[in-house]
Amino acid sequence: MMKRLTLVCLAVACLSTAAMAQSGRAQRGFTFAQTNCSQCHAIGRVGDSPLPEAPPFRTLHTRYPIEDLAEALAEGITTGHPSMPQFQLDPAQINDLIAYLNSIQG
Repeated sequence: MMKRLTLVCLAVACLSTAAMAQSGRAQRGFTFAQTNCSQCHAIGRVGDSPLPEAPPFRTLHTRYPIEDLAEALAEGITTGHPSMPQFQLDPAQINDLIAYLNSIQG
């Protein structure tokens, strides 16, 4: 019985750690989006984009599978709305931004 309880506690601890790590990634992704993207895009779960042709981040999944954006972010996004600057993110930034985007998809 004690062995089983220990295994259950260990499993819960692992899940909590994974959730906290994912939460940390999403928070860093939010910070990146707020700093670099919010001037044009709605980056939250509600609201309109300040620049009408810039899609709200919460709707990106209707245009692209979110995971497929990782390659574009790594290579440098050169398309988008006409005034969008070119971005090229490092792997950690990509993981963070993808985690954030996944967290807000409606």
